[in-house]
Amino acid sequence: MTSRGLVAALALTTALGVVSCSDAEQPAGRRDTSAGPTTGGGSATRATTGTTAPPSSTPSSVPSSAPSRATALVPPQRASTAGDLLRRLVAAEELARDGTAPERDRAQAAFDTQVLYRQLARRPAWHDAVLAGAGRHRTTVRDHLEARAALRSVLTTLSTVLPAWRVAEPLPASDLLRLYRKGQRRHGVPWEVLAAVNLVETSFGQIHGLSTAGARGPMQFIPSTWAAYGEGDIDDPHDSIMAAARYLAASGGDTAAGLDRALHAYNNHDGYVRGVRAYARILHRDPEALAALHRWQVLFLSARGDVWLPVGYLERRPLPLRTYLRRHPERLLGTDTG
Repeated sequence: MTSRGLVAALALTTALGVVSCSDAEQPAGRRDTSAGPTTGGGSATRATTGTTAPPSSTPSSVPSSAPSRATALVPPQRASTAGDLLRRLVAAEELARDGTAPERDRAQAAFDTQVLYRQLARRPAWHDAVLAGAGRHRTTVRDHLEARAALRSVLTTLSTVLPAWRVAEPLPASDLLRLYRKGQRRHGVPWEVLAAVNLVETSFGQIHGLSTAGARGPMQFIPSTWAAYGEGDIDDPHDSIMAAARYLAASGGDTAAGLDRALHAYNNHDGYVRGVRAYARILHRDPEALAALHRWQVLFLSARGDVWLPVGYLERRPLPLRTYLRRHPERLLGTDTG
């Protein structure tokens, strides 16, 4: 693949959170083979990786229905102390995994964890206290911190302009899991790695739009790399995930020894590799975490801080941040940019 740019968020989202990132910062896309790919989004938003300017191209289609994932969500409040963050984070992690809880509550809990992890990553002085009190979630918290720090290191410049994106419902997590496992069966790339890439690139496919390098689709391919490794429709989740598995396998990702090298080929930045590996570790230990990460929102790390772009966000051209925040001041979730 070769050169791209980043989408979340993110994650972090996806991702990142999600890098976006799912848990999602800005989409990138498979590049042409001379430069080695970069990647985009998750959790998207400047949630994952991402370099400088947001994508300049308009989305290819318009949402056909009103937003649903974000309708009942409340922007999470930031924690006031390390103890407050620990209490809320552990409670939200438990609720997000509670299969008996109403979907609305689980979705809100996942959103809460996403915002709290981002805040914690920016508060190194709180890390020891939170890790000491996190109990059975301690290793997960540590991996989230690693993902956030690693993916944030990829960013160089933050934008005062929001991207020309459409944010839409992703495929259900169960459907995506079947696709990741199919990619693993066919090409030998661990399903957790494919899921982590999907989170970081486009927050599990929530983000629709071209990257600065012209990459597109749920796994962010530029046309030249898609021509070499893609089959079918670049915007189709099945075809895009299979192409990513094919590309990673061709780069050595079907072996433990070659996985880092393959991820470097996907995006030639150590921070990207470390971030994807951290999310993959979370999923490897606890496959149920996929459902919680899948509920993460698109958070765009701007020059003003984290900006929430909920399902239904649609801009046909780049939008000044100040314009968006005049309309939706509650969607600025914090002014930290670290």
